[in-house]
Amino acid sequence: MSGVRIGIGQRPVNRKQRAVKSLWTGIWLVYLSAPVTDLLHGGHSTGVSILGWLGLAAFVAWYMALVFRTGRGERERLVLGSLGVLAAQSTLLALTLGREWLVLFVYVSIASGAALPLRMARWTIPATCALLTAVALAVPDGHSFLAGLLIPALLGGFAMTGVRELVRTTIALREARATVAQLAANEERLRLARDLHDLLGHSLSLITLKSELAGRMLPDHPGKAAQQVADIEQVSRQALVDVREAVTGYRRPRMSAELAGARVALTAAGVTAELPAGTDLAGVGEESESALAWALREAVTNVVRHSGARRCTVELLRRQTLDGPVLELTVEDNGSGGRGGHGNGLTGLTERLTKAGGTLEAAPLKHGFRLVARVPTAGPADVGSPA
Repeated sequence: MSGVRIGIGQRPVNRKQRAVKSLWTGIWLVYLSAPVTDLLHGGHSTGVSILGWLGLAAFVAWYMALVFRTGRGERERLVLGSLGVLAAQSTLLALTLGREWLVLFVYVSIASGAALPLRMARWTIPATCALLTAVALAVPDGHSFLAGLLIPALLGGFAMTGVRELVRTTIALREARATVAQLAANEERLRLARDLHDLLGHSLSLITLKSELAGRMLPDHPGKAAQQVADIEQVSRQALVDVREAVTGYRRPRMSAELAGARVALTAAGVTAELPAGTDLAGVGEESESALAWALREAVTNVVRHSGARRCTVELLRRQTLDGPVLELTVEDNGSGGRGGHGNGLTGLTERLTKAGGTLEAAPLKHGFRLVARVPTAGPADVGSPA
């Protein structure tokens, strides 16, 4: 299903998605039943019918190409030229084949609202309706169709301007979410760089100074030089310990810090966050807590970058299972539902949780996605109670 579903403002990336978008774009062509009926039962000659079918096919193809590519940044002159071609086709077909063909102007108005910015569509839509009125008055009995077509043309055209703005806003929001996630990753890298600089700067400066001092002392005072070398060894060992602690802290996130970071990331991305008020990690080992924290980070990153969700709920519960008490983390969103299968992130989480004796479940819902991570606890479980 993830290969077929298309979010608002997303371009189709495979054949199935293109077929789905074409279906939703072309389903509104059902209102062309009047011209089709006219061609089948209007009493036209064979030559006129063939020309009518060719004209209708050309109109539909041009309309679909224009609406299907809406929002891809085409130049406004090209769009205006395409709309002019559609209007000319509609006028020619209506004047030559009759009033049933006036419905084509409704599609021209809708294409104007979908393909042009509001500052231009507010002029092209009324102009299309004015052209519809003029042609309807020129076609025999066309005035009887005028009232039933003017309102759909106006409302449909301006409604599509709203849809266009919604698509543009959704695209901007999706880009902003990706930017937020990228900035968060950059900030984490900068934090590690600062920590390493602070830890190693002093130690390396001291090692350099003592190395120079030992080199000067070595010819005349080998005992003092040996003491400097011993000091260098001690400083280097301590620096190595500090670096290991820094890297361990970087690689082992804490649940409390990840919950705070998740709230900031979700809020910045415009996602309503429902998070637990506190964390009771009694009986949970460091490795288990780290695995749950990594699961929360990966889940929130997916929500921010890929889901298009508006709400995300995080629960941290203690439960009693057949294998004993566990601490269960659940992250659920109401986004697009699919993640395209288990990628590297979920595979890595599964390995971390398995190493900690836990499990991972991740699956799309009807309206969203749910990730459930469990790790064993040493203490008794209070079934169903929030941690």
